[in-house]
Amino acid sequence: MQGRGPRSRTMPGYQAVARNPVKSQLRALVSRGIDALVAAGTLPADTVAPDFVIERPKEHAHGDFSSNAAMLLAKAARTNPRALAQQLVEALPKNDAIARVEIAGPGFINFHLAPQAWQQVVRDVHAQGVDYGRNTRHAGQTVGVEYVSANPTGPLHVGHGRAAAIGDSIARVLAANGWNVIREFYYNDAGVQIENLARSVQARARGHKPGDAEWPADAYNGDYIADVAQSYLHGDSVEIEGHVVTGGNDAGDLDAIRKFAVAALRREQNADLAAYGVSFDNYFLESSLYADGKVEETVQRLTAAGHTYEEGGALWLRTTDFGDDKDRVMRKSDGTYTYFLPDVAYHLGKWQRGWQRAVTELGADHHGSLMRVKAGLQALDLGIPKGYPDYVLHQMVTVMRGGEEVKLSKRAGSYLTLRDLIEEAGRDAVRWFLVARKPDSQLTFDIDLARSQSNDNPVYYVQYAHARVCSLLRQAKEKGFVVDEASGLSHLDILGDDASRELMRELSRFPEVVEQAGHDLEPHAIAQYLRELATAFHTAYHAQPVLVEAEAERNARLSLCTATAQVLKNGLDLLGMTAPETM
Repeated sequence: MQGRGPRSRTMPGYQAVARNPVKSQLRALVSRGIDALVAAGTLPADTVAPDFVIERPKEHAHGDFSSNAAMLLAKAARTNPRALAQQLVEALPKNDAIARVEIAGPGFINFHLAPQAWQQVVRDVHAQGVDYGRNTRHAGQTVGVEYVSANPTGPLHVGHGRAAAIGDSIARVLAANGWNVIREFYYNDAGVQIENLARSVQARARGHKPGDAEWPADAYNGDYIADVAQSYLHGDSVEIEGHVVTGGNDAGDLDAIRKFAVAALRREQNADLAAYGVSFDNYFLESSLYADGKVEETVQRLTAAGHTYEEGGALWLRTTDFGDDKDRVMRKSDGTYTYFLPDVAYHLGKWQRGWQRAVTELGADHHGSLMRVKAGLQALDLGIPKGYPDYVLHQMVTVMRGGEEVKLSKRAGSYLTLRDLIEEAGRDAVRWFLVARKPDSQLTFDIDLARSQSNDNPVYYVQYAHARVCSLLRQAKEKGFVVDEASGLSHLDILGDDASRELMRELSRFPEVVEQAGHDLEPHAIAQYLRELATAFHTAYHAQPVLVEAEAERNARLSLCTATAQVLKNGLDLLGMTAPETM
């Protein structure tokens, strides 16, 4: 925030609120200042505090934080914003965490914090540990997050891996914001793709292979189909969610083959996800919507609400009443349902199960169905919020190795599997690269970069920052130094260098980043923050020696380092990644 001739004053008498980030404390101070102006008659008695911002200017010269409160209140006070800003500054409670306050530009209030405010952040991190960055803003509220939701027709591919990394990280970030999170996997176990799977396995069981005249035109050609067929013929048993499905030697029993193939591939997908660090609370079967009458119940509800009509022997839904570009067929003239109707039934079930918020993570190819599902939910007239559910769409992933695109997997036949990628690059690297960019952006995964141990590799760069702190602690022990945390936290005032102060600023940002990432459903913001925190740490590490002879300074620097390691670990956990102690 810019302006000429800033006015400033120093404000003593501060006591920190340990669990509130600095930004929240400043918001409380400004609110109290507004209350004081109302009490003094400067602002009308019926003044409602506006939704003012406390934000970080892009340049430190413009302050550590800035507020537009005076600009929003000036009209009510019948004065110009700069004059009201001066009055508001004078009404702020005394606070020695603030070095000075400036009025800049048309009436921005810029806060420059005193060193003790940043030092308090380090103490907060030590006091709160794994809870630092978390909040209880949405305590008592339930959100369901659905992601991956792959058809059980083959191994998971890299696109599913991106969905898993994004969805799981969204769930973790929402939990960090106090939500009661339910993770759900929706299995499309009904329809033509499952039929193609069954006939593919049956053909293999009968001894046919791709290229044979008897091979089905729409069959799945990967080697995994032969594995499933062989397992079925051997009479193997597959346990999935407490149910056991056993194979047989009858290649003519298509129904038995279908059940066995779906169970076998669901088990394989679950194993891949477990190796990826992803788990679910619920597994929901599309087939249950039909078996339990939920699809037909949804049709009846929509009809009763008066939003359907019949034309050409088909049943239509007036989705144009709710923003769609044209009405949609729900039930075709042959009596079968179109694909969007079970999606409406499924999301209705989410609302009925108490999901106050629903997040559905999908590939961008599903974009066309989003409006009609939301329209269908509105047409039920059940009070479902207009934006329900929230959709997060991800774009395709291109995998490169040695400068060339990697497309095929021998086992899958036509695509690169998630398991292939994990085996090549490692779980943490795969998760990082698949979540670190905005979901709707195209993504190129460079296997060579992901495996490299260099600062160009963001995974290595961030994790190495954590490992470097652990190395410092080991070195301190080898040198016979006693690491005294209490002493370190009481001598943080020694750390007056710019690099240390910048590192403390970065630590203070973490709670804000977590809250915003949860609000926007953008876990890539956590990855971006971790890179910036790692940069601040590496800079501070090189700027000043840590294991100095002076005991008070050594302990203070180690306390700052261990606080950094804690925040790195907390952030990596939100991305489902580890914080290694050695590298």
